[in-house]
Formats: sequence, C-alpha cells, structure tokens
Amino acid sequence: MSFADHFSGVSAAYAAFRPRYPDALFEFLSQVAPARDDVWDAGTGSGQAAVGLARHFKRVIATDASANQIEHATRDPRIQYRVCPAEACDLGDASMDLVTAAQALHWFDRPRFWTEARRILRPNGVVAVWTYVMLQIAPPIDKIVYRFYKDVVGPYWPPERRITEERYQTIEFPFAEFTAPNFVIEQAMTLDDLAGYVRTWSATRAYLKRHGEDPVERLVTELAPVWGDPQQSRLGRWPVAMRVGRIE
Repeated sequence: MSFADHFSGVSAAYAAFRPRYPDALFEFLSQVAPARDDVWDAGTGSGQAAVGLARHFKRVIATDASANQIEHATRDPRIQYRVCPAEACDLGDASMDLVTAAQALHWFDRPRFWTEARRILRPNGVVAVWTYVMLQIAPPIDKIVYRFYKDVVGPYWPPERRITEERYQTIEFPFAEFTAPNFVIEQAMTLDDLAGYVRTWSATRAYLKRHGEDPVERLVTELAPVWGDPQQSRLGRWPVAMRVGRIE
C-alpha cells in the first residue's frame, strides 16, 4: 500500500526534537492492559512511544511504513522494529495485549487499522491512540508561535491534521471505551530546540518545498526579543488527548 510520507526527509530531526511522552502515560497503559507482555506500536516514527512502552512491557513490536523513520529509531533490546504499514502488518492473530498509535492515527486508513488491531489483540486487549495539541510555553511566546502555525504555514497542513486539532474526539472509535487521565508532556527547551521542533512540522516542510526558504528563521527573529537569551531553557507543555478502549 502506498502512503503519504511527510517525515522521511526529516527523520533525524524528528528523533532529536519531537517531545517525549510522560512515563505516567505508559504506566497507565501497563495497568489497563490484560498483561505486560506484548505491545504493537503502529506508526512508531523514530520510536518515542516504543521506548516508553519498553520500560513497562516485555516486548514491543514497533512498526512504521517509512524505512527512513525506522532507520533513525531509538534502539532498545526490548523493541523489535519492522517496516510495514499500520493497516496490514505481519503480526499473528491474538498475539498482542496492547495496540498503540502515538501522534500517528491521523495518517492511517482508520477502518483498516481498527480491523488489524482487532485481529492481533488477545481477549480483553486494549487499543490506545493519542495525539498532542499545540505547544504552550508562555502567553507572549505562544501568541507568536500560534500565528506562525495558523497564518504562515497554516495553508500547508495536510487535511489529516484537522482530527488532531479536534483532539481525536470527532473520529469513530469502535471499542469499549473508557476514560484516560489527562496527561501533559513537559520538556525544557531552548529557542534552538523550539526552532528544531517547528521545522519537523509537516506544514513547515511543505512551505519550504513550495517557497525554497525556511520560514522558521523569521519566526526565530520574531521570538528572540520575548525569549531573551536563546540558550535559556523554558518549559514547553503539550496537552495529550487519548482515546482508549478494549475489544469486546
């Protein structure tokens, strides 16, 4: 199956600058899964979620349709990385306790992925999909970053982005759903880190491809007076929106 690969060209930066999920999120999943044995992390990218899952489960199968992303993924002896699409992977029937998709579901053919998740989950198995929403640092900074997000690169977001803005609340979720806690990613970042993160956005990449210039340079210039010393670390916060449920 072909897929829209928005990230291969930026895999190393993705691994370096994308935020890391709080351990409390993985602890929660280990508590609700029927066992702590086998997890499938679909659309793993460079393995941010897979690494967190590996701290709580014996074996993580982490897959991505992009060989380039897998090449840059964080290695861990408990993680097996494979290149395959989320909608059709070579995992055995009833072989997993938990299926996860972190900041990836919006790129999938969802009905086919739901079918695949149902096929490979063991009885009482759990599906958890989550996304994080707009970065928050401090109101004067957030205002500038949001204006960049909406007005500068806004026209270049793929249409799939819409369901992340809606916090996955508008999609179908054909499982016995239960409530997840409210998780927040928190990460210290310098101005360079912020620039590196914004450069991994698919819309920023599309803008660069279209115009041949990096729009983040202007963003950094605009942020510099309100940020202060560019090496000063500030706390970035990304609220997490999760849908979680069991197969029935």
